[in-house]
Amino acid sequence: MKNIFASKLENYKPLREIVFETLREAILAGHLKPGERLMEVQLAEEMGVSRTPVREAIRKLELEGLVVMVPRKGAYVADISTKDIADVFEIRGALEALAAALACERITEEELEELERLLVKIAECAEKNDLETLVQLDTQFHDILYRASRNDRLVQIINNLREHIQRFRTSSLATPGRKRETVEEHKALVEAIASRNVELAQRLAQEHIENAENRLLEAIREEMRTREGESKV
Repeated sequence: MKNIFASKLENYKPLREIVFETLREAILAGHLKPGERLMEVQLAEEMGVSRTPVREAIRKLELEGLVVMVPRKGAYVADISTKDIADVFEIRGALEALAAALACERITEEELEELERLLVKIAECAEKNDLETLVQLDTQFHDILYRASRNDRLVQIINNLREHIQRFRTSSLATPGRKRETVEEHKALVEAIASRNVELAQRLAQEHIENAENRLLEAIREEMRTREGESKV
């Protein structure tokens, strides 16, 4: 595994907080994958710290539902259940559709230009298969839409879901073909908003989230089939 922790430790925060935040971000970004075992000794060595802050971080991550403790086996990154996915995407679909509808009426020309520039960068990342940068740009894209809604409460509610959204966003974009689909869906959505077509923007935003959910569920089902096949060998 590449060292994903190196730059995080140069920070003014207490060490235990840095370790916790670093592991948390690694899980949400998909660097530490669902079902992956968290070895205290290995993580401590990679981060250049003792086992104590790593152990404390794992316990806090368990309380957040990002880690599960298996008796006599240790700590594992929590699997993403289909129920979790359905719940989060159901809420996100409704919120994204609302944000798109409001953005149609309230977005500025400067924000539209921001979206256009991001579309170019997103397409470039999709072509290069640069998942990490693509996730960051995709997050920026949706953040601009939320801001353009001019509804602070809506933005606050979406931010409360951000961690779950980010985890699912990474997993969904990693599925085969999803990067290119995302580019086309974003482009169509921006065109609808630019033309102030509220009904079309709502529909496209909802479909975009549904497509992301379906891709993620397909990937999970495929992984389950693979695991079952390996267990029979």
